[in-house]
Amino acid sequence: MMGRSPAAGEWYEIVLGRQLGRRTAALFPGLELSEIPGEGMRLRGIFADQAALHGVLARIRDLGIPLLEVRRLPPDEYPVQA
Repeated sequence: MMGRSPAAGEWYEIVLGRQLGRRTAALFPGLELSEIPGEGMRLRGIFADQAALHGVLARIRDLGIPLLEVRRLPPDEYPVQA
């Protein structure tokens, strides 16, 4: 089964230039976080709208975390939901 439909929001992937500690990672509830060995951190999640996405990007900026990439995931890359 595929992830949520686009009507529920859009899936995005955000790549950060450093890994996050446990306390900092807790500031991004609802997002899937995975380490990129030697590079940083990948955050994936569904955003209801552009305002929600920009809210997370503002938090990243305010924390001084290097932002490497932001991209909307095409439907064939949506995470599989159990």
